Amino acid sequence: MSAAGNAAPASAGLPTVVPEPGRSLTPNGAAALAAAQAYAREALAPETLRAYAADWAHFCGWCGETGCAPLPAEPAAVAAYLASLAGLYSRSLLERRLAAIGQQHRLRGLDWSAGHPAIRTTLRGIYRRHGSRRRQAAALTSAELRKLVAACGGDLTGLRDRVLLLLGFAGALRRSELVGIDREHLRFTSEGLRLTLPSSKTDQEGKGTELGITRGKRAETCPVRTLEAWLAASACEYGPVFRKVDRWGNIEHARLSGEAVRTILKGRAKAAGITVHSTERLSPHGLRAGFVTEAYMAGARDEQVMDHTRHRDLKTMRGYVRRAKLVTESASKLLDL
Repeated sequence: MSAAGNAAPASAGLPTVVPEPGRSLTPNGAAALAAAQAYAREALAPETLRAYAADWAHFCGWCGETGCAPLPAEPAAVAAYLASLAGLYSRSLLERRLAAIGQQHRLRGLDWSAGHPAIRTTLRGIYRRHGSRRRQAAALTSAELRKLVAACGGDLTGLRDRVLLLLGFAGALRRSELVGIDREHLRFTSEGLRLTLPSSKTDQEGKGTELGITRGKRAETCPVRTLEAWLAASACEYGPVFRKVDRWGNIEHARLSGEAVRTILKGRAKAAGITVHSTERLSPHGLRAGFVTEAYMAGARDEQVMDHTRHRDLKTMRGYVRRAKLVTESASKLLDL
């Protein structure tokens, strides 16, 4: 069978019901099934779904060119696919492609093991030859944040971008959390802001969590006052807080995408003359990494930082701290040199 014949239909993995012989679903049954399918589509974040869809399409295309079957995929074929990407793409992309292939198999109840020796040994060989170190997001400090804010300008787009950057830093927010904020999620107090996050990467079930952000010492970098100014200027009373602004300064109702946050950050960083080392990357995650770094260096306790960032793993959070203290707290300073 061709790769196209094995390719995944758009509805793959969604709940389905087979009616009794000679019968069809009632309107109530059909409506309930449609609702179940809609919820199933929301099991993963939209950005993750888009990335997995692109990854799966790429794998199917490769299978079509090589004569391999994408479903079920032979471990040796997956290993060969990964080998074809070696040296061209990052470790994180290879692992995401592998996750996308695995997801398609699991959705159909097909046997799948990313740990199969053919796959794992190939990956280890790729990492050994081409290097396996990830390019981490450069932690953006408050000093760099002030430069970014100053580069935003005084127009409506600049005001929105200032809020986006300041709130992302002060809230240690992921970009999906940032663009997902609605006016209904905000409650202002004399001390600051109470922000409700309905869901996040570590809260896929949508139990929700609440963050507190205090008012800043300086008006130009206070996330709360800047947010209040943006809400007033954009006349936002409900719905998405961060929306598109066209070239004429008109605010659209459409919510910003997570990718737009990356584009905004890179554009403002270029205007501010901010660059990062070649071993790191400029990414919205740097706002979150910067919060962890500065909070810890200022004396915040582990539990304080983790409560604010919603980290579940102390080791992951401490990874940011270790990078910040790599030189200043190095044991080499104890040497008599």
